[in-house]
Amino acid sequence: MKNKFDFQPVFFLTLKNYSGKKFFTDLMAGIIVGIVALPLAIAFGIASGVSPEQGLITAIIAGFIISFLGGSTVQIGGPTGAFIVVVYGFEGLAIATVLAGIMLLLMGALKLGTVIKFIPYPIIVGFTSGIALTIFTTQIKDLFGLEMTAVPADFLSKWGAYFEYVSTINIGSMVVGIGSILLIVLTPKLSKKVPGSLVAIIVMTAAVYVLKKYAGMTGIETIGDRFEINASLPQPTMLSVNMETLHLLFPAAFTIAILGAIESLLSATVADGVTGDKHNSNTELIAQGAANLIVPFFGGIPATGAIARTMTNINNGG
Repeated sequence: MKNKFDFQPVFFLTLKNYSGKKFFTDLMAGIIVGIVALPLAIAFGIASGVSPEQGLITAIIAGFIISFLGGSTVQIGGPTGAFIVVVYGFEGLAIATVLAGIMLLLMGALKLGTVIKFIPYPIIVGFTSGIALTIFTTQIKDLFGLEMTAVPADFLSKWGAYFEYVSTINIGSMVVGIGSILLIVLTPKLSKKVPGSLVAIIVMTAAVYVLKKYAGMTGIETIGDRFEINASLPQPTMLSVNMETLHLLFPAAFTIAILGAIESLLSATVADGVTGDKHNSNTELIAQGAANLIVPFFGGIPATGAIARTMTNINNGG
C-alpha cells in the first residue's frame, strides 16, 4: 500500500552509506557555511527590525531542524532577506510564525509540495526582484552613513529623503559598503569555493579595525556600537494567544507560509540542478513547518531555505 504520509528525512537515509571521508568534507563545508551564516543571521535579524541574537537563534535552531528533518541532502535553512519586507516592525510576529509553521506542516502532509512547483517561474523572479529592490532601498541610509533621524516608510518618500540628506554622506561608510559589494561580486570570478561574503566580512572588518585603531578614523559604526548581543542561551517562553489575535494574524501568517514554501522549494530545486539529486518537496515543507513552529518559542523569526548558503555548502563539498 502506498504511503499516504510523505515524510522521509534524507538525513537518516544518508547515514546508511556514510563514511569518514564524507564526514570530513561535511565538517569543512559546515565550518565555512557557519562562518558565512553567522554575520548573515545578525544582518537579517537587524534588517528585520529585531535584535541580532534573534537572527542567530533562528539560524541555529531553525537551521538545525531544517537540515535534520528536511528532504534535501544539501539544503541550508535560516533567516533570509525575503522575509525582511514582510516582518519588519510587525507586531505579533512570533504567533504569526507559529501559524505559518502549522500551515507549512499541513502543506507537506497534504502533499502540496508538488503543486507549488507549478507556479510560473517569471512570477518568482519578479517577486524576488521586487523584494531585493525594497531591501536595497531600506539599506541606503546605512550604506552611505547618512545622518538621518528617521526614514520614511513608503518607497518614493524614502528616496526623496535620501536625496535631501545626500550632503551628509560619510565617506568612510560609503567606501566600506561599496568595497564589500565589489568583493562579494568579484570573489566568485577568482574562486567559486570561497564565498564572497566571507571574504568581504574578513577583509573589511580588518580594514576598519586598522583604520580606527591606527589612523584615527571615526564615523563607521560596528554592530557592537549599535547593539548589545546577549550571549546567554535562549529560554523557551509561552505565547499568549486568543481567537481575535489568530484572526488578525492569519493573513500575515499565510503570507509567511507561502513565501517560506516557495523559497525553500526554489532553493532545493536549484540545488538539485547542481548536484543531480532530487529532493522530497513534501518532506522539505514538513521540516520548514517544524522549524517555524518551534523557533518563535525561543525568540526566533521566520526561516526558510537559503539559496546562497545552500550553494556555499555545495561548493565546499557538503
